[in-house]
Amino acid sequence: MTDRALPPVVDTATWKRELEALRAREKAATRELDAVAAQRRRLPMVEMPDYLLEGEHGPVRLADVFEGKRQLIVYHHMWSAGKEWQCPGCTGFTSQFTRLEFLDDYDARFVVVTQGPIKEALAYRQRVGNLMTWYSTADSSFGADVGAPPDGGFAVNVFLRDGDTVYRTWHTDGRGTEQLSHTFALIDLLPYGRQEQWQDSPEGWPQSPTYSRWAASEDIAARYGTP
Repeated sequence: MTDRALPPVVDTATWKRELEALRAREKAATRELDAVAAQRRRLPMVEMPDYLLEGEHGPVRLADVFEGKRQLIVYHHMWSAGKEWQCPGCTGFTSQFTRLEFLDDYDARFVVVTQGPIKEALAYRQRVGNLMTWYSTADSSFGADVGAPPDGGFAVNVFLRDGDTVYRTWHTDGRGTEQLSHTFALIDLLPYGRQEQWQDSPEGWPQSPTYSRWAASEDIAARYGTP
């Protein structure tokens, strides 16, 4: 990056024309996302076994993780046994969710599930200042069965409860989780964007190796956590 890596300066009329051209693409993308969401609402579902997870106060049936709600979003937080600091991507991603009460209006809940033992998971949650509700699937095949096995990657799953029967309705991993995030949405609005080398940016724009600008788990703990 040079000290003068700047967008071109134009008159207001030219800027408005360029903005309107971009706006047409943004609106088309919004309509496509609406169509994707409509297809998602039409997905079939699969019945789940009666898994037993571990919560802060002891064993919890999967149906009871809903806490009376009908819909449940689960973020599967990566866990590396014996590590003081867990996945920085998961740690940073889940740190953004601080006010989830709005989901009550949609008969829904959003929680974290990890393969780590519950005592270790809760201690880590406190250390990094995470405000979500955590559960452990260390003694259950639940994580492995829904795309988040021990020593595996992160994932998001969505479930629907009908009485005591739970159904799996949606799953994603990798960059599919970005749609849940406001952090990337805000960063992508900035003139320099995410500043990662894989992105298509003008010559001279600041660019760094992928993930290098992401906060480390230690940084998250310093900002929000409790020693």
